[in-house]
Amino acid sequence: MGQKKDLTGSEKSKIVRYLAEGCSSLKIAKLLKRDHRTIKRFIQNSQQGRKKRVEKPRRKITAHELRKVKRAAAKMPLATSLAIFQSCNITGVPKSTRCAILRDMAKVRKAERRPPLNKTHKLKRQDWAKKYLKTDFSKVLWTDEMRVSLDGPDGWARGWTGKGQRAPVRLRRQQGGGGVLVWAGIIKDELVGPFRVEDGVKLNSQSYCQFLEDTFFKQWYRKKSASFKKNMIFMQDNAPSHASKYSTAWLARKGIKEEKLMTWPPCSPDLNPIENLWSIIKCEIYKEGKQYTSLNSVWEAVVAAARNVDGEQIKTLTESMDGRLLSVLAKKGGYIGR
Repeated sequence: MGQKKDLTGSEKSKIVRYLAEGCSSLKIAKLLKRDHRTIKRFIQNSQQGRKKRVEKPRRKITAHELRKVKRAAAKMPLATSLAIFQSCNITGVPKSTRCAILRDMAKVRKAERRPPLNKTHKLKRQDWAKKYLKTDFSKVLWTDEMRVSLDGPDGWARGWTGKGQRAPVRLRRQQGGGGVLVWAGIIKDELVGPFRVEDGVKLNSQSYCQFLEDTFFKQWYRKKSASFKKNMIFMQDNAPSHASKYSTAWLARKGIKEEKLMTWPPCSPDLNPIENLWSIIKCEIYKEGKQYTSLNSVWEAVVAAARNVDGEQIKTLTESMDGRLLSVLAKKGGYIGR
């Protein structure tokens, strides 16, 4: 009978089954044509099992130390649990205990991202708010572009997973797997678009104007009445393709000029209500960490999510402008959030 080094997975399964049937180790060795010592060694190792883990006594945290941790957490936003406890000279506390303690008095948050505002920016934001304070915002068309990738934001792929379950596998691709540029507008309780920018097209002044001609003007604006066109105010941000002399002159030839083209303060995405619409759409298309395999599939998801946004939601966004202007003035041109 030949002696082999290791038992295969199939042989181990058969040994367990034979043992359950009451076979001796010698009989199992004959059935499997393996050395008796190999079978006995496997049975002995299986019966020994794993050694029990010795639980180390955990360090107790006093009420005084808890107060120190709470003060440190308030003074050190975005710090790790280890850094917070070290600043309080509290050592010997495992990470699980540190996190459990902090969970009762703090939350894990990401830093807010916002554009830098200097003194000039704040003054221009105040001037803008004063200029449009008495404007009827139901006549303003708020526009913007949004890029959606196949993978979506990394931080949105987190969620609760049951004990014993493995987290789903998530594809990792450069630049989120590529993406689609989307343009849309909102006015009163109506959504204009969304329209897809052709793949591979970089929006400069000429391509931006041609895009508006093929989508916004031909598919939406042309169908509106003369009175609507007369009263509508067109809003766009200060992206180079929007604010260039070429684009401004082209819009003027279309009748969108002077008071019909809203001036826009620098670094002010928080003042544009369509940014909130983008958040609604992204939350829908990337829920549960969803990823996409093609540009067409992510575009179809954007269209479906946009259709689910009802008029009341859009009206809530456009009607929020009066409050945003008052907030800008109250904060002396400071950032107001979205």
